[in-house]
Amino acid sequence: MTELRIGKPNEKQMLFLRDKHRHLAYGGARGGGKSWAVRTKAKLLALRYPGIKILIIRRTYPELQNNHIRYLREELVGIAKYNDSKKEFQFPGGSTIQMGYCNADKDVDQYQGAEYDVIFMDEAGQLQEEWIKKINACVRGVNDFPKRTYYTLNPGGPSHGYFKRLFVDRRFEKNERPEDYAFIQAKVTDNHALMQSQPDYVEGLKILPERLRKMWLDGDWDVYAGQFFEEFRNDPDHYQDRRFTHVVDPFEIPDGWRIYRSYDFGYAKPFSCAWWAVDYDGVIYRILELYGCTGEPNEGVCWTPDKQFREIAKIEDTHPWLKGKEIHGVADPSIWDKSRGDSIYDTAMKYRVYFTPGDNERIPGWMQVHYRMAFDAEGYPMMYVFSTCKAFIRTMPLLMYDEHRLEDLDTSMEDHVADEVRYFCMSRPIKPRMDIPKPVMLADPLNQAGQIGKYNDARRILTHG
Repeated sequence: MTELRIGKPNEKQMLFLRDKHRHLAYGGARGGGKSWAVRTKAKLLALRYPGIKILIIRRTYPELQNNHIRYLREELVGIAKYNDSKKEFQFPGGSTIQMGYCNADKDVDQYQGAEYDVIFMDEAGQLQEEWIKKINACVRGVNDFPKRTYYTLNPGGPSHGYFKRLFVDRRFEKNERPEDYAFIQAKVTDNHALMQSQPDYVEGLKILPERLRKMWLDGDWDVYAGQFFEEFRNDPDHYQDRRFTHVVDPFEIPDGWRIYRSYDFGYAKPFSCAWWAVDYDGVIYRILELYGCTGEPNEGVCWTPDKQFREIAKIEDTHPWLKGKEIHGVADPSIWDKSRGDSIYDTAMKYRVYFTPGDNERIPGWMQVHYRMAFDAEGYPMMYVFSTCKAFIRTMPLLMYDEHRLEDLDTSMEDHVADEVRYFCMSRPIKPRMDIPKPVMLADPLNQAGQIGKYNDARRILTHG
């Protein structure tokens, strides 16, 4: 058998080759040497464990051909044979590296019942989360071979939120063990071979539009192409001064601030209810939320309207920020529908949970959300979210533009929080803010009540008239 030569890996590729986690993600930016790492790891595993079954998956077969098959056929000459009908490399010791693709729901069916010891999902961010989970179920077998899944990816794509949760934010759900998951961040600057052979590659990344540059050069998971609310920022370094962030730590709500409620009904899909505090300058703070989700994305808890409003009433009767407050509510106008008997709003009134119908104009509504999220010349928005409002923080950054109605968002995504936010913003419309000169600092920018300082109050008054 011909000796296998793999070349010299860079530092990040070496970490990838040595890693033994059950789930390992590698990449996070363009040009990090991901495809080479996949092929090399697969070859080494096939030779180290005779009889092991390996699967490499890409979105389409042409991608497999261009990124893996044509290279492996050269690299494995005299070591393994390629069976074109099975799309499989076969090693003398019985190991196999099979090539697979998944570009639609029906493509997942070809893996049903199959067993693999190790699966590589190359450019995994382009696969649907549901496909990823189903394919991952194929990693099994009664043998002593390693059982692992490797993902190479960049920010963006249909499963951006799934991978960000697991490998970047490290927020784990039931049956997900943190010790099983690891992430190796690899950027173009880690790929010394590419930097030497194509020194202008990184310069090409630097001149991309801001969002693409942050994704592909910096590996920034907080932005990605097609993001509907691209203004959204969650920067813990600015939680205290509240500049260039929408997320802030919770604080006691001053007595003089008014409290509001927004609501979007759901049953099989999640329902969303939020409570907002409005300060003296009209800045809105999302202080609490109740989100009816099972834990699986976009899957509702199937609570009846009676149960939803009973829980909402309980929260308002007991929470110290809400108890005894006059709360004004706004909701999806569809809850007033009586075509099938009592409306959902009839149920709400039984629990003294009152609403006015929200303005359901979508495009003007989204513009109001954009206006609220926009930062002024000093870096302050007109909307803040308490860090405890996890549904907002998780779902809002993941929403994308509709392919057919470019001003609207894709309603097939988990947009229930966004709809409820839209109703509230439309109930308190503002004009787009114009940048104004920086005022002279006259006071501490953060006073004891946790409000924006007096000089910012004056600036907002000037801005909004």
